[in-house]
Amino acid sequence: MANNRDYQKAVELISKSHDILITSHTKPDGDACGCVSAMREALEALGKNVTPLMLSAVPQWYEFLFAEKPAVLGEDVRLDELTAGRFGQFDLILIVDTNSHSQLAKFNDYLKQNDKPVLILDHHETSDGLGDVELIDSNAAATALIVLDLLKYAGWPVTEKIAESLFVALATDTGWFQFSNSNSRVYRACAELIDAGVKPTQIYDHLYLNFSYPRFRLMAGMLDKLELHMDGRYAAMQITRQDFERTGAAYSDTENLINECHRIDSVEASALFIELKDGRIRCSLRSRVPLDVSIIASKFGGGGHTMAAGTFLPGPLENAKQLILEEISKSLD
Repeated sequence: MANNRDYQKAVELISKSHDILITSHTKPDGDACGCVSAMREALEALGKNVTPLMLSAVPQWYEFLFAEKPAVLGEDVRLDELTAGRFGQFDLILIVDTNSHSQLAKFNDYLKQNDKPVLILDHHETSDGLGDVELIDSNAAATALIVLDLLKYAGWPVTEKIAESLFVALATDTGWFQFSNSNSRVYRACAELIDAGVKPTQIYDHLYLNFSYPRFRLMAGMLDKLELHMDGRYAAMQITRQDFERTGAAYSDTENLINECHRIDSVEASALFIELKDGRIRCSLRSRVPLDVSIIASKFGGGGHTMAAGTFLPGPLENAKQLILEEISKSLD
């Protein structure tokens, strides 16, 4: 768990750097996008040259956090351009909201040959120790709380833009304060951010009243194929490549769709299986009972939190679904 000495090391590392690359995990969520945006604003205010690089496209509903769309590895920047230094010469790599090889995709290859210091800000229990300096707090509801603590420790100002980004991160990682991780620390932080100028109603509209028609169709198709097992205690949902083609939705449109089945009163655990172009299956896991889904995810090389985790599974889809059903059945029993 991060302490004052760790925060001091992070401040010293940032202070002696000049050109900073910021990234996060693939399929960036609100916490990832919010923290990238907040840290970019904070570091640029210190006079640093800051370059964000996303490993997947920013979902449309988070685009308002960025003045311009960040570059995406594999789309705007090739891996060989990054490793050759043609995208930029960096003296610090900042990774937020993950500390796991498996969530960095091809960026992991860049890290392996990188000889510059790496700073990690993360709240997940799964950790591969990627950083030279790491600010880790698995008790934090979101990495945004760690970012906020860092800014306050260093005495760096929390502007209205930074506050907005961190509020988005907190609101999304707590399910707009519905999840059990919405503790007093979260509410105290949100009060500070509102005092700094955040307008929660506007943010809610951006996040939850902003579905595209393709995304809505994708969700409807997913719910139409929902399966209940174990007397309704476990819900399994799926999205195939054909579903993406039929609706015109993007991969990023799947964020948070797993939570929809938890409106059913009997559901204690759920899984969403997403068929990827390379044949793998992305599996997201949720629980709302004392069932540690991160243990299940870790059996297949993934990880996450006690009540929210994920992993990648080999196809075909039905085999992946059976693997998780067996594990969920053992855990719930």
